[in-house]
Amino acid sequence: MKTKKKFNSNTLLLIITIALFIVLYAGGCITYGAKGFTHFQTFLNILITNAGLICVACGMTAVMLTGGIDISVGALIAMDCMLLAVGMSKGIGAVPMVLIVLVIGVAFGLFQGFLIGYLEIQPFIVSMAGMFFCRGMTAVICTDQVSITEAINATFYKWANAKIVVPFGGYVNNKGKYMAPYVRPGVIVALLVLVVTFIMLRYTKFGRSLYAVGGSAQSAAMMGLNVKLIKMKAYMLSSILCSIGGVCYCLNTMAGSVSQALGLEMDAISSAVIGGTLLTGGVGNVIGSFFGVLINGTISSIVKTNGKLASSWPNILTAALLFVFIVIQSVFAAIRERNK
Repeated sequence: MKTKKKFNSNTLLLIITIALFIVLYAGGCITYGAKGFTHFQTFLNILITNAGLICVACGMTAVMLTGGIDISVGALIAMDCMLLAVGMSKGIGAVPMVLIVLVIGVAFGLFQGFLIGYLEIQPFIVSMAGMFFCRGMTAVICTDQVSITEAINATFYKWANAKIVVPFGGYVNNKGKYMAPYVRPGVIVALLVLVVTFIMLRYTKFGRSLYAVGGSAQSAAMMGLNVKLIKMKAYMLSSILCSIGGVCYCLNTMAGSVSQALGLEMDAISSAVIGGTLLTGGVGNVIGSFFGVLINGTISSIVKTNGKLASSWPNILTAALLFVFIVIQSVFAAIRERNK
C-alpha cells in the first residue's frame, strides 16, 4: 500500500513533467522542423544555455525539500560572475578565481544556513537579505559590464569556447558539410552536479534526512536528527551548487554585470516546482527539476525560433505551467492527507 501511495504522488508528478517536456519538444520539432528545431544541436543548445540553471535548480531542490526557499541565488551568481570578470581582468588566474568563488559560496551558505537553521529566522527573509547584499556587492565590485576576452584570460576563454563533440546526432548542411553536435564544458559540469546530487539525495543519510525534515521537522527531531544542522547544511549545499552554477553561467556569458541573472531564482524555483518538488517540503527530486529546466529552456527556444513572438511569452507560459503544477500538487497533498 505504501509503495502504491508513493507511486501515485511522487512518481506520477515526475512522469507528468517528463511527458510535458516530450510533448513540448515534439511540438517544436513538428512546427519548426524546417528551421532546424529537429537537429540534435538544438537540444544541446538548451543544455549549454541552461548549464548554470541546472546547478542552481539542484541546490534549490535540496533547500525546498526541507520546506525552505532561497531567493538569493540569482544575485549570488551575478556577484560570482563579476568577481570572476574583475579578478581575471586584474591578472588573477582562472583557477584561483574559480576557487575564490567556491569558497565564497561555502561561506555565504554557512552564514545564511546558520541564521535559518540555528536562529530560526524565516528563510524568505534571510535569503531576501542575501539577495540585496549580493546585488549591492556586485555593484561595489564594479558598476560597468566587464567582458572576459582571450587577452584578459586565455585559460578561461579556452574553457568557454571548448567544444566537446558528441559522436552521434549530426547532420549534413546545405553545403554538404557534416555538422557534428557538441556541448561546452559547462554542460559536463552541470550533468556531473545533477548525478552527484541525485545519488546524494537518494542514497545517503544526509539526503534522506532532508526529506525527513521537510516531511515533519518535529518527527525528524524525535527520530534523533539534528534538524538545525540539516537545514544549515541544505543552505550551504545550495550556495555551493549556486557558485558552481555561477562559473558555468560565466562560461556562457563571458562577462560580469550588475544586471546579470535577474529573475534566475524564480527560474530555479519554477523548474523545481514543475519538476514535482513540493513547496511545503518532503517531496521532490533533482531529475524532475532537471526536466523542469528543460521545459523552461524548450519554451524559450520555441519562442526564439518563431522569431515573431514577444520575449515575454516564456514568462507567461512558465507562469501558466506553475499554476497548473501547484494545483496538481495541492490535489495530491489533499489525497495523501485524506488517506492518512
